[in-house]
Amino acid sequence: MSNFLTVAIGRKFIVSISGIFLMMFICVHLGANLLLIFDDSGELFNQGANFMATNPFIKIMEPVLALGFLIHITWSFFVSYKNYQARPVRYAQSNAAYSSSWASRNMLVLGALVLAFLVIHLWNFYYVIKFNYESMLSTEIDGVVMHDTYTLVAGLFKSSVGYCIVYIIGGLLLGMHLSHGFWSSFQTIGFSNKIWLSRLQFIGQIFAILIAAGFSVIPLYFMIKF
Repeated sequence: MSNFLTVAIGRKFIVSISGIFLMMFICVHLGANLLLIFDDSGELFNQGANFMATNPFIKIMEPVLALGFLIHITWSFFVSYKNYQARPVRYAQSNAAYSSSWASRNMLVLGALVLAFLVIHLWNFYYVIKFNYESMLSTEIDGVVMHDTYTLVAGLFKSSVGYCIVYIIGGLLLGMHLSHGFWSSFQTIGFSNKIWLSRLQFIGQIFAILIAAGFSVIPLYFMIKF
């Protein structure tokens, strides 16, 4: 097992498996966030946020998710560094655009930018909810008292055009990262024949567009309506 992790295919396998795990989380997270635009009273989003905060399974998955992010980020940088070491002489770049997509040639840059957005996102929301919850308002829905997470999240979108723009850019960068990362992850774990690869590349493009549009529509909703 240790030898597997030290060779190139082993390192790529770890990046791919952690990437697929994170893509599943992204779908769940986006679904929960879209509740922001379906109910301006905030009840739907608050109920969803309260479920995520109190469900025992979700609590167990939180450290697993954090580990998934840590593994994906650190191993991605490690793989990129090893690839760089293996090329002491730079290749000619004139025909690069014809052999690979821009996203595939800049996955590390896109990943780093997505990471920067993630840090901003966690600081504005996750940190407050988990470690500064005394400052949050409370609300009661169907007899259950819970944190008014909607006011925290929607309030920032309503009050800061700058953050809305940052959020949109983050969504677009994530979509660009996924446009290559989706099919590449499945290719690494074995879906590499021509038929499956072409299908996965098509599905990956659709998936990337939906994710980018989904995350972008939330701040756009608040910018237009409020």
